[in-house]
Amino acid sequence: MPMKLLTVAVLAALGLVGCGSDDNNDSVLPKVKSVEFIGMAAPSTDQERAAAYTTAAVKVTYDDGSNQTSPLHHQTLYYSTDTITGVTGGHVYDVNGNVLKDLNGNPFIANTPDANSLLKVDGAAATGQGGNPLYLVTHFEYVEYDSSVPPKDMYGKAPMVMKLSTVDQSRNTGALKVAGLKNISMDGIRGLWIPCAGSLSPWNTHLGSEEYEPDARCLETGTCAEIYGKDSYLAALTSMNAYFGGATVPNAYNYGLTPEVTLKADGSATVVAHRVLGRISRELAQVMPDNRTAYQGDDGTYTVLTMFVADKAGDLSLGTLYAAKWDQTSDQNGGAANLTWIKLGSATDAELDKMVNTDNIKFSDIFESSDKEVAGFVKVVAGHEKAKTEWLRLKPGMEKAAAFLETRRYAGYLGATTEFEKMEGVTLNTADRKAYIALTRMSSGMEKAASATVPDHIQLPKNLSGAVYELPTAKGVKDSAGNAINSDYVATSMKALVIGQDIAKDAVGNTANVDKIANPDNIKFSEKMRTLFIGEDSSTAHINNFLWAYNVDSGKLSRILSIPAGAESTGLQAVDDLNGFSYIMSNYQHPGDYSSNIDPVLKARLVPLIDNRKGSIGYISGIPQLR
Repeated sequence: MPMKLLTVAVLAALGLVGCGSDDNNDSVLPKVKSVEFIGMAAPSTDQERAAAYTTAAVKVTYDDGSNQTSPLHHQTLYYSTDTITGVTGGHVYDVNGNVLKDLNGNPFIANTPDANSLLKVDGAAATGQGGNPLYLVTHFEYVEYDSSVPPKDMYGKAPMVMKLSTVDQSRNTGALKVAGLKNISMDGIRGLWIPCAGSLSPWNTHLGSEEYEPDARCLETGTCAEIYGKDSYLAALTSMNAYFGGATVPNAYNYGLTPEVTLKADGSATVVAHRVLGRISRELAQVMPDNRTAYQGDDGTYTVLTMFVADKAGDLSLGTLYAAKWDQTSDQNGGAANLTWIKLGSATDAELDKMVNTDNIKFSDIFESSDKEVAGFVKVVAGHEKAKTEWLRLKPGMEKAAAFLETRRYAGYLGATTEFEKMEGVTLNTADRKAYIALTRMSSGMEKAASATVPDHIQLPKNLSGAVYELPTAKGVKDSAGNAINSDYVATSMKALVIGQDIAKDAVGNTANVDKIANPDNIKFSEKMRTLFIGEDSSTAHINNFLWAYNVDSGKLSRILSIPAGAESTGLQAVDDLNGFSYIMSNYQHPGDYSSNIDPVLKARLVPLIDNRKGSIGYISGIPQLR
């Protein structure tokens, strides 16, 4: 290989050749043939366990037979405690845009950055720092604690935020730097409820989420405190009351939706909340290449797999919602099943919004319900925090309301599977026409029932370490009633692909094999690297959570990032080409939220080393230019 081309290839592998490289050189540069991640060992010292770091590398092989190996680097853009252009990353706000404070008079700080969407908007103004202007939308999921001593648990008790960073991208190296930070107002959607993961839509908007949707039945009857506990965020819509400051009574049916953020060139944002994707404990919605079909994770216990098919490409405001039935074919190696799709209904956002905010529909308008068996009622087990058995009977003419406002309950009512356990991230492999879905663990409803108390569609051995499943898709599929589904991307089966392994607790407290995944949560797929990135949310199984790279062709699993003990790997986004540069966006949240299994002596050493206020918004650099 000529020296000039070798030099450029090396720079490309390091992510140091931008879109401004010479066109004549581009025409003869070798193309990337394959990308292999060379993993790192698990952390072993206190300093390693307290840090976010990588010693992994990436090997790029080109179509002319040459290759280059380069190290990866973890970069923090900002922490939840940082203030940039007058805005603090972890601050949260009321409906009037005021920073919310705790009972001690101190501003709440959310140390929980989750979803990232790094994107380019044509016509955006220069940052003033000499680079390409980009935008980054970031969710903050919840406030963990207030400033009391000892701190009070604030999970779900404060309204949440999305922040918009103006990012300067170096034209020479691709390095990213935050040039400005601001809050994205949520007053147009009546506040934001526990946003978790998210995705970048094919039409360049950010699709958010709201998980652990409030229970409209117990809120209507005043029994939520009895079911969930008197201090639960679900008991009184605590966060939304804080958002409105008592001026507006929040409605449960306005939360558990899909916020969509559209950015203009000037950085202004428009936010709408889609209802037609159903009201579930949504981890995220992933849109397939047809710009119409979306798959959704439903986080919690006894949850449901849903598929939405929009009437129009690029428009999530009207369409049809389906729920899956698991028809098990194997209980080995994480299990496998064929999928049957049950149509729940078709609707528009507008008509559903009228039901909720004009007609003031209540749960009792949709279902008759009982906690005991009643003749003519259908037994349903469908929850997210509590797997509560209910007996329901749909009221006449309320099919549409049930499908979109009580999605999980109605899915169970119609015979769909409501036994999935903590169904988290969803991502897409376009070339192979596959979706991937993370299940944090296979337990509770996913185990074989001890007695005939539930439908028991899923009957798997318990695995508290979880797995990532692959879902091949097909054209011409019919629903359970024999009607054609108007999508070319209907999942026909589901099989475990990457599986964790439970172990007896080791010396430091790990209860899952540290060289395999544990409790997968955030997942993203890189088309050009042919790699599935898997971030962990292991509250007990791994003392340190990791980010993994799994090559779908070779089956090689490589650890590429370790984060501070107790932190969750979040904010994943695989960016194959943005102005000629490639990135893995990668955050971490709630550092120092230690596993209950951790060795107490180790914990005592780590406490002074980890600042638990500092959630990190960041990325991994050193990824090759993927020409």
